[in-house]
Parts: sequence; structure tokens; C-alpha cells
Amino acid sequence: MGRNSRERIGMLLLLCSMILSSCGKLEPRPGQVFDEARSAARGVSSFPAADEDYFREMDQNNKSIVVLTLDEVKGRNTWIVWTGGNDRFWDTISVKSAGALDFLKTLSSYDPERDPTLSPEKKVRIKDKYKFSRSNRWNYLGLVNEPCFEKATGPDPERFGLWLDKRRADCPPDPFENEMKYPGVKIGARGKNMPLGSYYGYASGIVGLRLFPNPDFDEAAAKKWDPVRYYNDPDYYDSKDLIKPFRVGMSCGFCHVGPNPLKPPADPENPKWENLSSNVGAQYFWVDRIFVWEADPTSFVYQLFHTSRPGALDTSLVSTDNINNPRTMNAVYSLGARLENAKRWGKETLAGGSLDNKQFNNYVPPDHWLAQFFQPPATVWAPRVLKDGADSVGGLGALNRVYLNIGLFSEEWLLHFNALVGGKPTTPIEIKVARQNSTYWEATEAQTPNMALFFLKTATPQKLKDAPGGEAYLTKNIAQLTRGKEIFGERCARCHSSKIPTPAVGVDPAGCNGAGYLDCWKRYWEWTKSDAFKKQMREVVMADDFLENNFLSTELRVPVTLLETNACSPLATNAIAGDIWDNFSSQSYKDLPSVGEITVYHPVTGKPMPYKMPAGGRGYTRPASLISLWSTAPFLLNNTVGRFDPSPSVEARMKSFEDSIEKMLWPEKRDKDLLLGDKVPGRMDRTTTTTYIRVARGYLPDELQKLRDPLERWFPWIFRDGGVQIGPIPTGTPINLLANLNILAESSDPAERLRHDKKVLDLLLKAKHDLKSLPVNATDDEARKVFADLVDPLLELNKCPDFIVNRGHYFGTSMFKEEPGLGDEDKRALIEFLKTF
Repeated sequence: MGRNSRERIGMLLLLCSMILSSCGKLEPRPGQVFDEARSAARGVSSFPAADEDYFREMDQNNKSIVVLTLDEVKGRNTWIVWTGGNDRFWDTISVKSAGALDFLKTLSSYDPERDPTLSPEKKVRIKDKYKFSRSNRWNYLGLVNEPCFEKATGPDPERFGLWLDKRRADCPPDPFENEMKYPGVKIGARGKNMPLGSYYGYASGIVGLRLFPNPDFDEAAAKKWDPVRYYNDPDYYDSKDLIKPFRVGMSCGFCHVGPNPLKPPADPENPKWENLSSNVGAQYFWVDRIFVWEADPTSFVYQLFHTSRPGALDTSLVSTDNINNPRTMNAVYSLGARLENAKRWGKETLAGGSLDNKQFNNYVPPDHWLAQFFQPPATVWAPRVLKDGADSVGGLGALNRVYLNIGLFSEEWLLHFNALVGGKPTTPIEIKVARQNSTYWEATEAQTPNMALFFLKTATPQKLKDAPGGEAYLTKNIAQLTRGKEIFGERCARCHSSKIPTPAVGVDPAGCNGAGYLDCWKRYWEWTKSDAFKKQMREVVMADDFLENNFLSTELRVPVTLLETNACSPLATNAIAGDIWDNFSSQSYKDLPSVGEITVYHPVTGKPMPYKMPAGGRGYTRPASLISLWSTAPFLLNNTVGRFDPSPSVEARMKSFEDSIEKMLWPEKRDKDLLLGDKVPGRMDRTTTTTYIRVARGYLPDELQKLRDPLERWFPWIFRDGGVQIGPIPTGTPINLLANLNILAESSDPAERLRHDKKVLDLLLKAKHDLKSLPVNATDDEARKVFADLVDPLLELNKCPDFIVNRGHYFGTSMFKEEPGLGDEDKRALIEFLKTF
């Protein structure tokens, strides 16, 4: 290799580092920053929870309004409108995502056809960018239109020329916008040339998104603001320096409010509050179209988000662990039964930073029902909200962590990792630091107990018999239903019931967590296959009150070696020792043993390959609750089994349920891989067209923008038109082959780290050589030939080489290795019983 080549490779690596790290800007040290509220000298008492019962028509069950206490009202308000200052975070992410995410555009109903400033040619050119508006927001984005708003038909001069939804004149005001009662945080331009606003922001027209005056929008920024170019000129809006008049905050309601299965809206684009439920989860949410607003299929980033089926999202996408694992939005059902279940199965030991989590005992008297789930100094009985069972520090800790994950105290949080792309070691965010330096964190801790009270009151099962026309889908055949109960007791209840017979001492894994858990699990599992267990379990299921106060899950940690589902979720690293959520996982979780070896499949040849699962918490999945199962299809932890229907009607839900449950119990009917077919047990997510990784010129560091001409001359295969374009990536490329690339060595062994770093360098050099060899405007076939040589090196560095997304959970089928499969009649009987949940 000549000197010039080595110098250029060195410069290329330096440039890549600059792009990924925002050119190495000097950042403050973790633990030494305040949030905006603390910087403005606001104390926790200045953020009381709103007390207006504005959402009283929501969350109806059995066709009646649920009457809430004042504390429960406050809990619901916190869930739906409290954003905890995360508008700062989402504004930051719009830049770090190179403009892919832009909530102000998502909130807009901009129509090029109605824009008088555009030429006919430009209207045609940009029309495909704006596929959404209030008129089709539900169908296209899966987002809930807030009642009492109407679609923008032009720029709003009162909102800086933006095409935002406008509140209808016949509706009462939003009480949370009351600046006098809930004064916003005065910082920067906010409270000067910009309104102060409320700390709940302004209603946006989408449930769960709130608008806040941007404190960076000072007089200089206002002079540069051009709302016309913001919608139609990429040279203007594709810029890290663009300052918008509003920041957008996100509440928990954004990902959890949806149509009530018992009272679906006649028109899902125009729901009333009575049609909405706080707890069902955003089952229709198209994350690819929301987080990449242009939805350009030639963008690899869009293809990456497109691996998330509607209703699924990789919740570690920001604090990335370089494992793409979309998981379904969690519904919140039967919190009381879930907590009772935790008393049996959920005993955890806390240590280190996890001891800093607040518990219900901090807020309720000693004789209160909620006081039983923590025993000082370090024992907690915890429900497991995350699918890998990682959030194991108590119910309040699980709720509080979510606020950090959607951007609360982003001043500190973003210092612990390189958002979205990774490439630098991750460190834990510490609860004690948040409590010391973030008023928003303190206010959230003070408000989440009321959220728990709210869910204890309202998050009850939504049964098909209570839905409009639901009775027609339920069998009248008592013998068939009885047989379905028997099958459920023998095959399903051991994971999917919180009512389980008490087994013999030494078999019950109650409180058996940590290093010895797998041995406990194996004893439990063997017991559930015994005739004695099945007899007792059938008796439990046959009881008239079996479904009452039953969470329909044990929430035990089930080894993925038994489940055979996609391993990327249980391989997530965020909660292991020393990672971002270290303070939100128990010592018991961190001490879990390896589940052993799984089989993965080569994405080109289909060859089966062994893969050793690591210890330290990873390798397990907690069973989903089957409450209201009829309304929650498609199935599996990532919504990959079954046909999605965008309508929230009972009829559409049941069509999806029937298709999905059939594919669960007859797995041979599931989707096959488009390249390998029957060579592998399911489908791999692959790019649907030729794609590129792009960064527009305006998002590159200033230092790189100044070098535009020499960069395009030296590295024409990367720098084009002033920006970055890496590719082409050929059609059919397994998306997670690239998405799960592990740049950083995980081993603490210096020799192993050196070997890993050499593999990364060799891969980069080979990729550079291969990209350089491609002609300008290379065809897909040319790119595929070059890319074929990169597959195996990429596999060697892959953090989760399990690419099959819809496999596993073969219980009751002929594909399950430990018990004979059910006959078709028994499967049909089981389905009839499942409909009653």
C-alpha cells in the first residue's frame, strides 16, 4: 500500500469519525449539567400535576364513563400531556437524524397543490414527499388525531406560517395550555420575543405531541425563518443550523393512546374522546413513516425503520445498542393482577445504582396495598414491562425510566452514548445525578405514583363479548369451549396465567432469580409437563372465575432456546451492567446465566450456524399477557405473524386475529423468506430496492462543508453533491446484516479487543476498496457482486446474527420438539377459548 493510499485511508477514517461524532464538539462531562428547569431555578413544587378532568370521556369500559378520584385524574393527565421537558431532546434528534425525523412536518397538513409560491413543475416534484395530512393521518401514520381540531388549509400567520391543525371554535379551550396556572420555563427567547407558554405546551392536533415555544428562536433566528422554504426547499430545511419556532414534546400517550376496542370510532380519522383508550398501546403506529418523514424507499435509514411493523418500535433506537429489534408497543392491562403476580414470580435483589429507584413505599402509608412490593434494604417484587425482563427494579422505576428514554433530562442522557449511530462506549445514566440536577426528573418521580393509581382503576380487560357485534364471533358450542379450556390448561397456562397451582418445594421458581435461575426454570418446566400439573391446571382453568383478576402471564423469564423466537430482543444490552440502563435493572437480572446455544441461519446460503448466547441478563423473554388477545393481532413480540388491518373496527380486528392465530398454531402458513424460501424457518427483512446511506450537506460538520471540492475529488464514492452518499446497497440485502454491526469490542480482554478492532479495520478497508471499484451509477447486479464479498466479514462482526423475524413460539404445533402437536380440532377449540379473554 503506497503512502498516498495510507494517508487517504487515514483521512477517510478521520472524516467518518467526524461525521458520527458531530466533529468532536467539546461536550460537558456527565454529572455536571442541569436541565432547563433547574437552570431557570424552577423547583419541583412549581410543576404540580394538572387536575382538570379533561379526558373524562376516555377509557370507557362496559359502555360507561369511569369516575376517577382527583389523584387518578392527575395520573391520567401526566400520562397523556406531561412531556417533562423532552421537547429539547426531540429538537436535538431532528438534527442528529440528519433531518429524517421532523415532528413539525409530521404535524403539518402542508399541501403543495395549495401553495401559491410553487411552480407547477415544483408541485409535481415535491408532492410525493407530503403523503400525509390530518385527512389521512390515521391510515397513513397510525397516529391519533386529537378531537376538536380541524385541518390546516394554508399557512397560519399566528403560528409562524406553519400548516398546523387549528382548534375548532365550537370547542372549549385546552386547560393544559393555561400559562398562568402552569407557567412554562423561562429560558432563552421563551418569555422574551417568544411566548412563555405552559409547561404542558400547546395541543398540536395529534394526541401525545405538544408544541412548545423554542427558546433558541431569538430575534436573529426569527429573521432567518422562512416557512415557505421550510416546506419546499431542501437547501433551506436540510440544515443543522435551522432554528424552528416550535419544539415538539412527546408524552407517554403518543405511544399508548389508541382506539378503544369496545367503542371504536365510526371514522378513525375523526375520533371523539369517548372512542379512545389510554392503555391499549399504539397498535397502528407506522414508525418508518413517522421517524423518516419523507419515507424514501431508496434511503437505507428508511428501510431500517421499515423493519418495524405497524405497532412495533425499537425502543433502544436512540441510545442504540447496535441491535435492531422492533418490539410491540406495550398495552397496560390489569395492573393490580400484574403486581400480585409479581409477589409470586418477581422477587429481585437490588444493588448499586438500582437502589436509588423510588418505590411505592416512598409515597403510601405502611398499611397501604402498594406498600408490599419493597422490603428494605434491597428486595423488590417487580413486574417486567420490557419484553426481555430487564426493567426489574419495581413498578415506579419502570415508569420513570420510560421518561428518560423519550428524552427527559436529555442534557445528561445524551452525554452517555452517541445517539442513533453508536460508535462510542455507553455509560450508565445515574438516578442520583438525575435527582440532583433535573427538576423535571424530580417532578416526574412525584407524579408517577398517581399514574399507577389511574391504571389500577381503568386498565381493565376489554372483552370481545362487550364489543359492538362481538357476541357473533363467540362460539355457542359448550363442548368445544370446554375442550379449549382443557387445552389451554395443559399447554398454555404454564406461561400465560397468573393463576398457577402451587408446586412442590424446590420446583417453584418464586423468587428464584440470579445465577441459579436457569436451574429453577428447568425444574419448573419439567413439572408443567407432568400429569399432576396438567390435572391441577385444568381444574384451575375450569373455575368460573379463572379469567377474573388473571394477568394471563406468569412474567417468568423464558429461555429463548425454548421459545425459538428471534433472538435480537433477548440479546439487547441496554440494561446489562455498566450500560445505559444499569440503574434500572436488578442485580438478579445482571447475574442471570447463559441460556446456552441457539441456531441462526446464513442470510445468503441458509446454512444453519450455532450461536452462543451470552450471560449477564440476556437470553430471556417474559411471556406476553393474553388479556384482550382478540384485539391485539398481529402476534409475536414484533408483530410479524399475521395480517395487519389499519381499521380499528371490531370486524377488522377479528379478521386480523383469525389470520394471526392461525399462523401461530399452523406455523407452516407463516411468511417465507423471499430469497431462501423453505431453506430457513421464516422470513428475513431485506431491502426492497437499491438503497444508500445519505447525509445532506447541511448536516455535515462545518469543517467538512469547507472541504467539499477536495472531498468529492478524493472520495467520489462517498462524497457527492456536497453531502455523503454511501452505496449502492443492493436489493435483497438483509437489513440487520448492516444494522447490527458491532463496531466496539465488548470483551475486557485486551487481546480480544485488539482482534476485534483489526476485524473492523479490515472490513472498512475492504468496503472502501469495493465501493471505489464500482462505476458511477452502478447497477443493482454490479453492486450485488461486490457486496457478496462483504457478507461473511459483516457476519463476523454482527451483534445479533439471527435475521429470521417471524419464527418460534411453536407450542402446540408439530414444530415443537418436546411435546406432540395438537390436532386441528383441538387447535380450533383453543382459539374459541382465546377469543373470550
